[in-house]
Amino acid sequence: MQEAMFELVSSEASYYKSLEILETHFLHNPILINTLNQSDMHFLFSNIKEVVKASERFLMDLEHRMEQSILISDVCDIVHQHAMAHFHVFNTYVIHQVYQEKTYRRILQENVAFREAISTLEKMSCVRGLSFMSFLILPFQRITRLKMLVQNILKRAEENTEREAHAIQAHQKLEQIVKECNEGVRKMSRTEELISIEKTLDFKSKSVPIISHSRWLLKKGEVQQMSGPKSTRTIRSRKLYQPVYLFLFNNLLLITKRSSSGEKFQVLDSCTRAMLRTEDQEDQGQLLANIFHLKLLENQEERMVSYMLKTTSMSDKMRWIYALTPTPRTRFMSMSAHQPDSPQVQCIQSCMAQEPDELSVEMADVLNLLERTDDGWMMGERLHDGERGWFPTRVAEEIQNKEVRAQNRKEVLRIQQAKIDGPAAAVRMGLRRGRCPPKVSNFPRTEDVQ
Repeated sequence: MQEAMFELVSSEASYYKSLEILETHFLHNPILINTLNQSDMHFLFSNIKEVVKASERFLMDLEHRMEQSILISDVCDIVHQHAMAHFHVFNTYVIHQVYQEKTYRRILQENVAFREAISTLEKMSCVRGLSFMSFLILPFQRITRLKMLVQNILKRAEENTEREAHAIQAHQKLEQIVKECNEGVRKMSRTEELISIEKTLDFKSKSVPIISHSRWLLKKGEVQQMSGPKSTRTIRSRKLYQPVYLFLFNNLLLITKRSSSGEKFQVLDSCTRAMLRTEDQEDQGQLLANIFHLKLLENQEERMVSYMLKTTSMSDKMRWIYALTPTPRTRFMSMSAHQPDSPQVQCIQSCMAQEPDELSVEMADVLNLLERTDDGWMMGERLHDGERGWFPTRVAEEIQNKEVRAQNRKEVLRIQQAKIDGPAAAVRMGLRRGRCPPKVSNFPRTEDVQ
């Protein structure tokens, strides 16, 4: 427990030191400032000054706690207080990260003076060989890392203690902040993606409005449509399939054909997602492998239409089936809801999602294993937030120990139960052992520490 709490404090000190380098070496560097206009400065650095101040206040209170005793009494109460009062600055910074990256790429291409200045600054010893962008993404990395550190403390906390109550409260608030950050980034990215897609669409007949605040892309890609009967002649002539390009949104499917230029897509058919049905088909040789049946119960012309589609691999077929019809009719259901001991995997390395139906995972994430393919993909549901998606098999290992799986489920249930009971119940945990409820400010404010 002491080691887990010390890791939180020491890592915050390291993070703050890196923020200081970003602020003093880049943000306040006169050479760099002279290469940028005010608008570009804002998009690049956003509210980083507020983020630095929040970290400074947080670190000072953590260090003050450590000075009080050789053994650290607690840190999660401080985490919770600062998360409630100051960590909202992370939301603003992270949500603007999409514009930050685009602005940086644009300036690198257009602004020679900026490019030369950044190159010079990145070569200096104080940055330890790190790039400018690696400093800019520090706040988002930190808030997710902080949640994991608190979760590690929670695992080691004795049940029904004040320390456990503080850890649960801190974890809940950090999880909320991370979720809000992710949702903010997701909304901005989704809107830009819809605008980009709409520009490429050419509707054959009835036009469908694409841009909507309640719509987002789930999956897109090319599949092969069976274009004729399964006769020996058509199979041998390789004219059995014609390429079609699918755009699947959360509430709409567009079946399109790519233009000869490859830049436009002619919309051939459309259907609301709720009116889609899929059926897996058994492989019948190489040309009839990885096939599934897609039925549109009511398409754009209010007719029922069927498509026989072929994908490039088994995993691609399964991913399309799940994306098109993720209902109880398919095999992709959360096993945690109806099985006492469902398979679990733990991530051994981080992996960023490359497609909308994939899940970004961090090292040490634990997931319920919902599906596995023979060609290197897993479909999982992360325990701590319920997020689902596909990820490569190579980044995770199956948890073989039954007791470890049971402990993972128990820890998740502890947090979920605390959410249901509310903060007051978490405080009462300490009272069960005769403890007094913690005061709101049981340590001096940062402003009072000299």
